[in-house]
Order: sequence, then C-alpha cells, then structure tokens
Amino acid sequence: MPFSHHSHSGQFCGHAKGQLEDMVQTAIERKMYVFALTEHMPRDIEDFYPEEIENHPNGESLWALTDQFYAEATRLKHKYESKINLPIGFESEWIRSSTIGLIERLQQKYAFDFFVGSVHHVHTIPIDFDRKMYEEARSKSGSTDEQLFKDYFDAQYDMLQALQPPVVGHFDLIRLFSEDPERNLQQWAGVWSKIKRNLQYMAEYGGILELNSSALRKGMTEPYPTIEISKEFLKLKGRFTLSDDSHSLDQIGFNYSRVLAAIQRIGITQLYYYGTCQKRAGAVNSTDGFVATSLASLEESEFWRK
Repeated sequence: MPFSHHSHSGQFCGHAKGQLEDMVQTAIERKMYVFALTEHMPRDIEDFYPEEIENHPNGESLWALTDQFYAEATRLKHKYESKINLPIGFESEWIRSSTIGLIERLQQKYAFDFFVGSVHHVHTIPIDFDRKMYEEARSKSGSTDEQLFKDYFDAQYDMLQALQPPVVGHFDLIRLFSEDPERNLQQWAGVWSKIKRNLQYMAEYGGILELNSSALRKGMTEPYPTIEISKEFLKLKGRFTLSDDSHSLDQIGFNYSRVLAAIQRIGITQLYYYGTCQKRAGAVNSTDGFVATSLASLEESEFWRK
C-alpha cells in the first residue's frame, strides 16, 4: 500500500514529463494505494521559471492552467476511485509577501483535499533549479552555505507560521546544490537550532513531515530530510508520510525500497496517508483527513513484489 503525497505531470508542469492520466495509471499498475495530485501553484510573472517564460504570457495564464489541472484531476479522481485514492492538492511556494495572497486566492477558488508546503526560494531566488541560481542566492547570504542554510530555514519557519501546511515538502531541499549535500547539519549549531525550532513548531500544530525519495534519484544517499532530522522529529512524536515527488512515469515509487530502509533506521513504526479509515482495516482516521497505518502493513504490500 505505498503512497505518495507529492507529484507533478508534464501536462501541467513545464519541467515534468507525461500526461496526468498516464501518471495515475502507472501508480495503479505499481499497486500504490494513494497518489496525490499536487501541481505547483500559480505565481506572478516575476517568479516564472525559464520554461514558463517561454510558454506563458502572464500570471493569469498559469491560473488558466490550474483551472485545467483541477478539472482533469477531479475527472480522474472519480474515474479511478475504485482502484486508487487520488487526493487533489497543490504545492505551495514561499517567495515574497505577495505569495500568501496567491495562496489565499487558490484556496478560495478550489476545494483541495490538502496541500504541500514547500520552500524553493531564498531571497526570491530559486535554490534547487540549478547551481548558478543557488550560488546567486548564496551570494546574498554572505557567500557561505552555512548562512544560506540559516536563511532557508528562517524562510521555512515564516512559511510554517503563515500557512501551517498539512504536509511539509522536502524539508531540507537546500542541501541539493550545497558544497556538501551529505553534511550532518548538527555540525552547524546555528543551523541545527533553526531546524529544531521548525520541527517543534510542526509537531505543535500537527504538520506531517514528508519522507521524499527525490533526493535519492538526485544523487544523495538519504531522502529528504536526512535521517538525523527525521530522528529529531520522531522524538517530538511528529507524523510522517511518503512521497516520490515524481515528475515522470519512471519516478513513481522510485527508490522506495531505499526510503523504507531509511524509515527502519530512523525507527518510525507508523506512517500517515490521506484517506478514510473504512478503506483499510485497523487504520485510524484523524481530524485532518490523514490516516495512520503501521510500518508492518506497508512492508506487506504487493508493491514491493511489483
């Protein structure tokens, strides 16, 4: 019964590949139980990525694309409801003060099941698009990775306080283009204190930490977040979920066996997915729509045999 709460399709995301229905069909073939549809939120034109500048004349063009996404996601949710749970959500941004207005507009316009709260920018500059942009953001942080990490986790804290996202996406994404992506962040006392602060706040409001396999396909040895960060959240009795952050068919459920090994190392015995308690015996429903299931149930899934 593996699940994913974070995905993108080439139909609605310029840096992804594949049609949304093909993504859903692949998740079904791979025996996934929940596959959340969470395209990127619309943004103002000053925050477009290069491929969006080429294809969209203005911010309203991205809103029109979101209209199309929501309609198609709703169609697929009903079409395949007997085979898979397809929660409809979005991945938020935290870029500048105007971003929160866009998020409020998005939530007023559509009836989403939940959303993923992410930070992809520091000082309004993308930190995971390419190395050049990462270095540009770092230069605005005094030209050190350590200070950029502090600024990233401060931006994340602002996002957490303002949005209280149900699921927090790729918690330590800032690692990707840093000088040492495998660094144990406990070595930087100032950074680690900000990480602990953010995790504490998440635990207090009930935010779910995403174990995101995309770090593994990008060459890192541990998923987002690192094992030491996940262990810290476990101490706080925080909740965890699984995501593949897929951007193409071949990335659906990819490297989940390695994420499972990390989960076992961390000591997590319970995971959460979006759904209803009637669909699995022994599952426990919570007030925000997320259901607890044991690691043992996950390990018994036919997914691993596929």
